Amino acid sequence: MKVALVHDWLTGMRGGEKVLERIALRFPGAPIYTLVHRPGTVSAAIESHPIHTSFLQRLPDAARRYRWYLPLFPAAIESFDLSRYDVVVSTSHAVAKGARTAPGALHLSYIHTPMRYIWDLESQYFPPGRFPWPLSSAVRAICAGLRRWDRRTSVRPTLLLTNSTFVAERIRRHWGREAQVVFPPVDIRDMPSPAGARDYYLLAGAFAPYKRGELAIEACVRLGRRIVVAGSGQEERRLRRLESDRVEFRGWVSDEQLAELYAGARALLFPGEEDFGIMPVEALAAGCPVIAFGRGGVLETVGRGASAAALDAVGRGEIATVPGGVLFGRQMAEQMGAAITHFERERFDAAALHALAAPFSVATFDRAFAAAFDQAYEARSRSPGVAEKNV
Repeated sequence: MKVALVHDWLTGMRGGEKVLERIALRFPGAPIYTLVHRPGTVSAAIESHPIHTSFLQRLPDAARRYRWYLPLFPAAIESFDLSRYDVVVSTSHAVAKGARTAPGALHLSYIHTPMRYIWDLESQYFPPGRFPWPLSSAVRAICAGLRRWDRRTSVRPTLLLTNSTFVAERIRRHWGREAQVVFPPVDIRDMPSPAGARDYYLLAGAFAPYKRGELAIEACVRLGRRIVVAGSGQEERRLRRLESDRVEFRGWVSDEQLAELYAGARALLFPGEEDFGIMPVEALAAGCPVIAFGRGGVLETVGRGASAAALDAVGRGEIATVPGGVLFGRQMAEQMGAAITHFERERFDAAALHALAAPFSVATFDRAFAAAFDQAYEARSRSPGVAEKNV
C-alpha cells in the first residue's frame, strides 16, 4: 500500500497540523505534499517525513506571504503527480482535498472546513473598500471562480471526514456531500494543580479576522478586568493597538506555557465562530471554564450536555450558562462584557470541566480515524476495478 499525505501548507503548528501529525504517525515514512513549507515551523514528527512543495515555494516570499497567491492555489495543488499512490490522505481547510489521484485510488480527506474566505467569510476577509476599484472587482471574480472550483472538485475524495457536525452541515450546504464526524485530537493532559489566584481572563490562539479577538479585549477594558493575550497572527498588530494597563500581550507561547495560562485563568475568552475549536477543549481539560460566542463547534464542546432551553436562549441572542461555561448569542463587545459579568455570578467545578473534555482525546481520534480508514480501504479493495473520475 503506497500512501501519500496532502496538506494545504506547513507554516505553523496549529490545529490542522496537529491532526496531520496524528495521521502521519499511522503512515511512517509517507511523503507529505504541500503548497509551501517553512522549515522549523512544524513538529519534528511532521518534518521527519519527506516533504514535497509546489511551484509556489519558488515564488517571491511565498513561505511567508502565501495568502497573496490564493488565485494560484488550485493550479498548485493539481500540479502534484500522485498517480503512483494507492492511497491519498488529505487534510484540508483550503485546497488540499482537490488533489488529483490515480483512477481507483482511495482518497480520504479530513475537512477542517470548506474555504472560509470564499464562502461564509468573504465579507470579513475582503470587506467593501479594502481594495480600490478595479482591484475590488477582480477579488470578487477570483472568489467566485474559486467557489466554482471548490464545488467541482469536492467529488474527488472517496470519503470525507470532518471535525464537527457544524462543519458537516457546511459541507452539505456548499458541496452537497455527506461527511462523517471524527472529532480532532486534543491533548487531554492530567488536570494541573491550581496556579494561585485566578485573577485574569485569557485570550489565546492564531489571530485571524474571523476570531474577533478585539471583542474580548474591549470587553475586559470596559469592565476593568485583567486580560492576558497569548498568540500571534495576521491580526496581532491591530489587537496590540488596544493595549492598556489591563491588557498584557505575551506573544506566541509554547504548549507548556499555554497549559500554565489555562491553569491560572478565570476563564478562556472565545469570541469567534470556530469550526471546532481546540483551545476551548484544552481549557476545559485544565479545569478552566470558557466564555464563548455560541455558534459553531463550541456548541458541541463547551455546550455539550446543555439544556434545550439554554441553547434556544443563545440561539435567540441571549446569554446562558452551560456545562463548560457561558455562551452568548450576539457577537458584540457589549454582550461579551455582559457574559463576563454573568459568568462571575456562577461557580464551576474543575473536575467536571475536565470530564467534559474526555471525548476529544488523542486516543479517541486515533480509534475513530483508524476505523473510518479501514472501512473505506476494505470497501475500495472489494471493488478493484472502480475508476474514480478526477474532474
